[in-house]
Amino acid sequence: MTKDQLFAKCVDVLHETFDIPKEKIKPESRLYEELDIDSIDAVDLIVRMKPMVGKRLTPEAFKAVRTVQDVVDALHTLIHSTDAA
Repeated sequence: MTKDQLFAKCVDVLHETFDIPKEKIKPESRLYEELDIDSIDAVDLIVRMKPMVGKRLTPEAFKAVRTVQDVVDALHTLIHSTDAA
């Protein structure tokens, strides 16, 4: 899955789950400050994105996530890692 595909899916999940207008969601959008996503919401977002990764997700992989692009990058790294999860 490409980063563009992951971003599109992330936009869909944010829109469907948190009712955030799609046009407001950009790669540089800050989850907490701009999109009003709190830590519980962030966990929900990651759980909803998990099926795309097909691996166990660890909190460490998402500690530095602050923007939508950070989520995309973290998921992309997990998808393309060769580690057995």
